[in-house]
Amino acid sequence: MRQYRIAIIGGGPGGLTLARLLHLGGLSATIFERDAHASDRPQGGTLDLHADTGQRALRLAGLEREFLAAARYDDQGMRLYDSDGVLLFGDDSSEGDRPEVDRAALRCLLIDSLPPAMIRWGTRVDRIEPTEDGRHDVIAGGVRESFDLVVGADGAWSKVRPLLSDARPAYEGVTFVELGFDDVDRRHPAIAALAGRGKMFALGDNRGLILQRNGHAHIRGYFSLRTDEPWAISLEDAAPDAIRERMLGYLKGWAPAFTDAIRSADTIIGVRPLYALPVGHRWAHRPGLTLIGDAAHLMSPFGGEGVNLAMTDAADLAAALIEDDDTAMARFEEAMATRAEPAARGATEGLYHAISPNGPEAVLAHFMEVMAGA
Repeated sequence: MRQYRIAIIGGGPGGLTLARLLHLGGLSATIFERDAHASDRPQGGTLDLHADTGQRALRLAGLEREFLAAARYDDQGMRLYDSDGVLLFGDDSSEGDRPEVDRAALRCLLIDSLPPAMIRWGTRVDRIEPTEDGRHDVIAGGVRESFDLVVGADGAWSKVRPLLSDARPAYEGVTFVELGFDDVDRRHPAIAALAGRGKMFALGDNRGLILQRNGHAHIRGYFSLRTDEPWAISLEDAAPDAIRERMLGYLKGWAPAFTDAIRSADTIIGVRPLYALPVGHRWAHRPGLTLIGDAAHLMSPFGGEGVNLAMTDAADLAAALIEDDDTAMARFEEAMATRAEPAARGATEGLYHAISPNGPEAVLAHFMEVMAGA
């Protein structure tokens, strides 16, 4: 087996899964991660890992036991309301095989599985440059290092992608405002009851409110609005009270349960305009560079596939590298793009239908179709 020098740009679930699988396969890698440490910043909400993608990658990584200890099978429920507060759909069962796991917990179990020296914490990559011998230099903090392979696992605004593709993420017309509710069962019982055991959607008139149960009695909320990009950008630096008032203005006439949720949120975590790469994004194979996860196929969260695809990309890329075949990388990239295309199309359609004038009806029809096919 050839001993590559491999750089992984980004220490999210995709990059960490890749590093773990390479380590098990006898290949070493260096992860460049801008966070100073694992808990440097909020890692986002809960994730549902699917049996044949995200869970499969963890089984290959020998981390099934650790995952099961962190997974929440009881939080797989789904509820749908209209803006008047009428419950259109409710399923609080825990019988599915898409258990939730907090993103921070998933990240930590992957980090703990790696030799500490594999992760360069607090290292922001400035640029990647090709060298005359066919390798690539990673320049970070004024230090230049040469690698045989550089993997972009660095998300929406990847530093690696421009070396492979001219594609840039485009605004999808919807912005989220992320909210936090702590100790919900004791301090916010009405919010806890509204969300149930899983996720809750309230939709209508190009707006939405999503509540998502996380671990440790925490709920993440997402106010969503179909609006232009300048509005989203103008809100990013606004004071929390001003953001709260703007949200309440857009929810005027909605059921009190939903406006009360906006008023009672403990924190306004941030403003999140949604971006996506073109559906079917591909690039011509170039030795020494590749992409996985959002860097390769960024899509809206309305398909529920993002982290599952990233971890599957990692599993397949690790297998291609361990296989040590000159054509394996190109075949991996084509298979990844083929797999991601229908998921990206579904995510685009899901966002378009959910945050729309007829959001409750469209989402209800989708839920009923899924139930009928189960």
